[in-house]
Amino acid sequence: MSTIGWNDNAPIYRQLKEKVIGMMLDGLLKPGDALPSVRQVAADYQLNPITVSRAYQELVDETLVEKRRGLGMYVTDGARDKLLATERERFLREEWPLMLERIRRLGLELETLLKSAAPGGAS
Repeated sequence: MSTIGWNDNAPIYRQLKEKVIGMMLDGLLKPGDALPSVRQVAADYQLNPITVSRAYQELVDETLVEKRRGLGMYVTDGARDKLLATERERFLREEWPLMLERIRRLGLELETLLKSAAPGGAS
């Protein structure tokens, strides 16, 4: 895991969980990959091991990670697909309506949006 800048607006265990989820979505953690040990993460980020355990347990509860006795925590098969489906649904429900409203308010045309989204397009 890379450097994490904690913010005060959410519990650290939740931020750590979101960091692991981001790594799964980005393909940095793949099915069958081991997560760093609780002790290692706690030492690396100067966290209480209970905080790390809580984040990991939520990932287990959501069947994104599985515990293997004596071996550690591993990303489950289908974790990324499950996360993508959840994130897409949330985006369409919560974020897209706000973006669409802003697009309409600004009078942006589909052609302009597609051109700016293309590689080398205006940013």
